[in-house]
Amino acid sequence: MSQPSASDAQQIAGRIEDLYAKPLRDLETVAQANPDGSMLAALIGSLTDLQFAERNIAFQLQRLRELAHPERQIGPVEAVHILDCARRLADSVATRDAHTKTLNGVLTSLHRVPDPEPEQGPAPCTAVVPAPARAAARTR
Repeated sequence: MSQPSASDAQQIAGRIEDLYAKPLRDLETVAQANPDGSMLAALIGSLTDLQFAERNIAFQLQRLRELAHPERQIGPVEAVHILDCARRLADSVATRDAHTKTLNGVLTSLHRVPDPEPEQGPAPCTAVVPAPARAAARTR
């Protein structure tokens, strides 16, 4: 599996903008108006989590480089900090990978519906009828 690039969040943000045909700032405002009941709010929320994970990866990498600098002595206290930093880095990488995979999957399944032609008028409305429920099997 290839390593996700540092710009995963930027690429996904661009795909969300393309899908909704609006800048991300405008979409964030719309998502805040209905935070619990829309696909847009879910996408923006996951994107925000992905961005946080990417920032935390950069921070933990920098901290790990500082802690493990060749000129620095590593004693028991420093070793604990290095292990903690490595654990946090691994958690952030796993979080980033999970959000990237999920967002890519969802965005792949979504597509823009083209605007109807002006002379055709609006598309006819079709109702979705649920399938009849199956009779529950009785057990004794």
